[in-house]
Amino acid sequence: MLIPVLFALSGAFSNALATVLQRKAALSVPRSDKLRARLMLDLLRHPVWLAGIVAVIAAAVCQAVALATGPLTVVQPLFVLELPLTLVIAAVLLHGRMSRLGWVAVAAVVAGLAVVLVAASPVGNRTHAPMDRWVPALAVCSVVIVALVVTALRRPEGRGRAACFGLATAVAYAMTAALMKTSMHTLDDGGVTAFLTTWQTYGFAVFGGTALFLLENAMQAGPLVASQPAITLGDASMSLALGLTVYEEYVRTGWWLLPQLLGVALIAVGVFALSRMSLARALTGEDRPAVGAGATCRT
Repeated sequence: MLIPVLFALSGAFSNALATVLQRKAALSVPRSDKLRARLMLDLLRHPVWLAGIVAVIAAAVCQAVALATGPLTVVQPLFVLELPLTLVIAAVLLHGRMSRLGWVAVAAVVAGLAVVLVAASPVGNRTHAPMDRWVPALAVCSVVIVALVVTALRRPEGRGRAACFGLATAVAYAMTAALMKTSMHTLDDGGVTAFLTTWQTYGFAVFGGTALFLLENAMQAGPLVASQPAITLGDASMSLALGLTVYEEYVRTGWWLLPQLLGVALIAVGVFALSRMSLARALTGEDRPAVGAGATCRT
């Protein structure tokens, strides 16, 4: 279990680093309220932005290795740490400062995740799942994503719209990880040819692209405090469900559910608190001047 945990943590750290580096690069190029064709050319000239792209690639590789070597119910929940890691890195690289309450929120997320994983004690690492498990999972996730998007589009801009897009993003991310797990095992067992001929490879590419598209809409639809908790908690929850139903992984039930619920509550409180921080909003463009000026991070 050590290898998937280490690679999952490395993936979360790389994703967090990529977010901060790309934001730092974006702050150094001319701003415009309109689309600029030269934006990508401007960013390509910045080593910081290129380093962010390298971090994105490293995160994808780490997640792939983690999913190929460990249960979905262990790997995906660890990516909950991406948000606190992003803010800690941003405080260093963007010259902000984590407030005392911010550090308490980080501690709550870490402690809550530890409690959940210890209490749940996930086991099982099937490499493949039969089609009679994939078909209902794909159908349910697709219907849920469409329903959430339709609901979001019917609501005005604000928290409700952002939350719906955030939940849709979370479902797409979870299905991407579930499909990637089988795809990585296929690559390991059969090589590149088998990897390119299995349907799961194209499935995770489709769901992954959908997740990125929905994420952008979630960020634009409303405040981070509405979308980020939905993404963070929704991804972990849906990944748990897919791990149990598709890959037949196992978590402890009975009275163990009580500490698991306590851990989830700690994570939720921490994520909501972190999402309200000015530094978090600055990373998504809600408080642009704050980061550029090296503003103090306060909740």
